[in-house]
Amino acid sequence: MLWGAHTGGLELRTEGGETRLRATFPYGRETVLSDGGRTGMARKEIIAARAFGARIAAGDEIHLLAGHDFNKPLASRSAGTLELRDTEAALIIDATISAEMASVSYVRDFLSAHAAGLIRGLSPGFRIAQASGAEVIEERGGALVRTVRAGDLFEVSAVTRPAYPEAQIEARSWTHISEALDAGLVRALARWRA
Repeated sequence: MLWGAHTGGLELRTEGGETRLRATFPYGRETVLSDGGRTGMARKEIIAARAFGARIAAGDEIHLLAGHDFNKPLASRSAGTLELRDTEAALIIDATISAEMASVSYVRDFLSAHAAGLIRGLSPGFRIAQASGAEVIEERGGALVRTVRAGDLFEVSAVTRPAYPEAQIEARSWTHISEALDAGLVRALARWRA
C-alpha cells in the first residue's frame, strides 16, 4: 500500500482507470471547534468509538462527497462503490471512483486538488441520533465539551479544513492528474460547529 508523507487519513491510488480511496476517521480524539470568541467559552467535541455504527450496521445509504455537497458525490453504498467499517479505533472508508466518474468535471477537480495538496481533510456529516445519551455536554476546564456517542452518519466528505486534524488526507497517485480545483465547502447538514 502506498502512503503519503503524513500519518493518518486518506490514500488514493489509480490503476486500470479506477481510483481507489482508503480513509480513516479516528474516534476518541478531542478537537477545538471554537476558541470561545463572543461567548468566552471554548467548544470542543469528541466522537466516541463506534458512534456511527447504527446506520453502518443497518446498511443505510451513506455517501462520500466533495466538500459536503450532495451535488458532488464521489461514491455511495447503493452504487456499490463505498464500503464502511466501524471499529473501536476508527471509521474506515473504502471507495472506488470509476473511470466514467473520473471524467466528470467536479471529480477531476477533486482528484487534482488532492494531488496538489489542497484537499487534505476528512469530515463526517451527521446528526445526533434520537436516543437517550446520544450526546453528553459538560463543562471541563472552562470549555463546553460535547461527546457524540451516537450519530446518524449520512456522508463523509473530503474537505480543505477538517475539524479533526487527525483525519487528514494523504496519498500518492499512480497516475498523473492535472486539473484545477473549483470546489467550495457546502454544509449539507446542520452540525454543531463554530
